[in-house]
Amino acid sequence: MSLTRRTFLGSTALLSFGLLTGCVGNGGSDDGGTTDDEPTDTPTDEPTDTTDDLPDGNGTDDGAGGTRPSGGPGISLVGVDDAPDVPVEHEIEITEDLANDDHPPQVRITLTNTGDETVEVGEGRTVFFQYVSDTTNDLIFLPADGEYPAEAGCWRLEDHIAVTEEYRILSLEPGESRSELVDLYGVAQSEGEEASCLPVGEFRFEANFATGGLSESDDDRREATWGFSLTLE
Repeated sequence: MSLTRRTFLGSTALLSFGLLTGCVGNGGSDDGGTTDDEPTDTPTDEPTDTTDDLPDGNGTDDGAGGTRPSGGPGISLVGVDDAPDVPVEHEIEITEDLANDDHPPQVRITLTNTGDETVEVGEGRTVFFQYVSDTTNDLIFLPADGEYPAEAGCWRLEDHIAVTEEYRILSLEPGESRSELVDLYGVAQSEGEEASCLPVGEFRFEANFATGGLSESDDDRREATWGFSLTLE
């Protein structure tokens, strides 16, 4: 199932009838003769069509007078952090903005070594926002190539996802970039909480990571945080 919004608008036609004094329904006089008096036409209000450009029941109003293609809530970026003072930079790109029966919303996270030396980055999944939840723990990004317990079209996890405790280290050569696709899911509800599909609103995501010679020593280790905000509507 998916969240959709439907708006039903109707129009009311007002019809005014002129009352003809001294006339009967067939336009004749009481004595069976005819009359020289002609009925006076009374202007009639025309029905007003207010249904132009309305959703067809499957679309979603995009707030700009048009409609979004059929599907559930869609994502849009509303804020992206500046790059922190470390030798790597993040980029984010929306690759699937709309949830539907085939896929949840999806983004591509790219990490680039902007320095002139090889750099190690950890943790290797967190830097790509894999298994990272928003700050209110309503949504979570998961690797796009996985299979998860969620109903297609709803994309709310039906159970919590177990994540191993290993600390993965990614090595990037000078100028090298790596990218990963991550899908957006609703976090599994605790027992007794009301289940729903993807929530709407604004959500903030942050990744804490480290750079330096992580596999050898901590002498060059530098901590950093990078994040972004998106809306789901």
